[in-house]
Amino acid sequence: MPGLTQNVDNIEDIDYSDIEAKYKVDYDGSFDNTLIVDGVPIIDNSKLERLLTKICKEFSRKGVPVKQDDIFIPWDEATGKSKGYLFMDFRNAHDANNALLAMNNHPFDAKHIFKLNRFDEIEKYANMDETYVEPEQEEYMPREHLRAWLTDPQGRDQYVVYRGDDVEIFWHGKPSQCELAYKPDWKDFLYVSWSPLGTYIATLHRQGVRLWGGPSWKPQQRFAHPLVKLIDFSPCENYIVTWSNESIIVPDGKPQGPQYFSPEDEGNNLAVWDIKTGHLLRTFPTNSGTEGPAGKRQMQWPALKWSPDDKFVARVSPGQMISVHELPSMFLHEKKSLKIEGVVDFEWCPLSDKDRDEVEKVASVGAKGAKKAPENMIAYWTPEVANQPARVTLLSFPGRTILRQKNLFNVSECKLHWQNQGDFLCVKVDRHTKTKKSIFCNLEIFRVREKDFPVEVVELKDTVTDFSWEPKGERFAIVSTNDPNLGNPGPGITIKTDVSFYQLDRVKNDFKLLKTLPNRTSNAIRWSPRGRFVVLATVGSSTKSELEFWDLDFTLEDRRDGQVVKEDWGSSIQSLGIADHYGVTDVEWDPSGRYLATSASAWTHTLENGYALWDFRGQELLKQIQDRFKQFLWRPRPRTLLTREQQKQIRKNLKEFSRVFEEEDQRESENVNTELLALRRRLVDEWNAWRARSTKELAEDKGHDHVKEKQSEEDKEEIEVWVEDIIEQIEEEVED
Repeated sequence: MPGLTQNVDNIEDIDYSDIEAKYKVDYDGSFDNTLIVDGVPIIDNSKLERLLTKICKEFSRKGVPVKQDDIFIPWDEATGKSKGYLFMDFRNAHDANNALLAMNNHPFDAKHIFKLNRFDEIEKYANMDETYVEPEQEEYMPREHLRAWLTDPQGRDQYVVYRGDDVEIFWHGKPSQCELAYKPDWKDFLYVSWSPLGTYIATLHRQGVRLWGGPSWKPQQRFAHPLVKLIDFSPCENYIVTWSNESIIVPDGKPQGPQYFSPEDEGNNLAVWDIKTGHLLRTFPTNSGTEGPAGKRQMQWPALKWSPDDKFVARVSPGQMISVHELPSMFLHEKKSLKIEGVVDFEWCPLSDKDRDEVEKVASVGAKGAKKAPENMIAYWTPEVANQPARVTLLSFPGRTILRQKNLFNVSECKLHWQNQGDFLCVKVDRHTKTKKSIFCNLEIFRVREKDFPVEVVELKDTVTDFSWEPKGERFAIVSTNDPNLGNPGPGITIKTDVSFYQLDRVKNDFKLLKTLPNRTSNAIRWSPRGRFVVLATVGSSTKSELEFWDLDFTLEDRRDGQVVKEDWGSSIQSLGIADHYGVTDVEWDPSGRYLATSASAWTHTLENGYALWDFRGQELLKQIQDRFKQFLWRPRPRTLLTREQQKQIRKNLKEFSRVFEEEDQRESENVNTELLALRRRLVDEWNAWRARSTKELAEDKGHDHVKEKQSEEDKEEIEVWVEDIIEQIEEEVED
């Protein structure tokens, strides 16, 4: 078989390089899709399944899905426990990058924080040159200060107007200082909203929410929540809540990451976001609400309620519990809710200025050697069940200690009203008679800052439709009525009301009636942010639209000796003025408490839409009637940076400070008068010049006409013609 042998030898000499090159398989030797996760709890084998399940859930909740088969945990054979870190494989490098951004420094639980690194970086750190090399100094790029508007030399406030498809932001101050600040080109948005401290303005679009701010009004953050309808900021502007009536859907191929919804969020419609990072913290479902008038379903908003220091956010499950979540992890506090059978509603107690100073002091000093910050407080109420009375409870948090409870009987409804400094809590209790045919109201007032939380009761015979505390004060106002048309007013019917003012009597240590204003149509109470002044408005009526301006500390000053005459109890309440704004739908004070804005929105009706500005005495300063007018919002101001001692010093030397402003007002008045006088002189000079010019032209025209007339007289030939005309002819007979 020599030929066959020869063929075999030839086969060994055949070159297969072209075929190998064509069908070569490239193996990816990199580890771009592998991460090392440190900070993992050390466990034994019995807790492995539970740990893997929770880790997968945490990564998926941040928009980075991972399977248990993709996780490898090293074990210590000597102890039979894990080593506290793991390896995690992802589908590709893109998912690994998203996981690194979303989960690095993520608090897994109270004792463990994830630290993520790329597997490829092990060699880099292992062979790293430890020789110190001074880094290159990067060019400093200053960023805009988001509160630069507070440095306005004139100390002016701002407001935003939304009309048609256009938004305009104005400066407001003295008449000569009012001007347009910025006119953005924002398009296709639902409405605008300021953040609580005025740092941002939010616009709601079909795709989500955008935040704008700074001197140039550049976009500061975005939150992708399609078809968003409502938003709510946390008090310190660290977080924002978005809500849509449409459930969250995550289609295939949509972007994944910490700023987007993940498949686990599907079916929910309430989202909590971190404003600074833009990351999604958590989503919740919301129920369809409670039964309202005419059988309509009403949703309670805000659905999540924030503690005043932004440390906690809570939601109520009606009849079951209050769930309090910590920020920013959004973990359930102590892994358990407050189980409260029958709970209906709750409210956080606001922090006083003193409490806020303590919180800021603790935050600046740090944990070591710092005084403990004051605890938050929650007030909630439960209805009557079987033989158990209704109950109002004050609860400290996070201590969860019951501070005070008050039993209530024959209760139909309760409303919780905190004073803005947290000094008082008013529980407006709607009670029914034993026959349940009529409703009357009681006010249960808790004095929170006093020992044992004493409660004062104000008994009323009528139904209270509005309640409002005076900011930083010890007074409150109510609107009450016994009008039989209250339940079903009908078209063109205005409910008759009484407005009453109450104040804490420090001598008798209870709340005493100051004054009642009977036979009013007012249904809304608007206190000035500084207290003392109040506006009573008739809002939403088609027949009445009155505005009443009142001063609750009106005093008479004897000009001869400068003594202030103190009036009898309640006599210091004086009317400052009465105004009218037809079709008014919104009434809002500016942050300084010196000006009031009233508006008639096209969202409510289409008659004489627009807005008006008033001073605190009810004098109209500006009125704009605008078609398709929708919104008017004052820009809020943050809390002053002055200490309480500095504020006291300013109040003590107020006359010296006010002298400077009075001089500025005088100069401005003189400038206005000078400009007006100059304008009048210019108009008179123009008139005299025009008159002299016109007189000269008239004279020239007359002289020219005289010459023409003389020339025509010389050239013409006079012809006299005698014409005989018989006017009447009479014939008479003459007798001889």
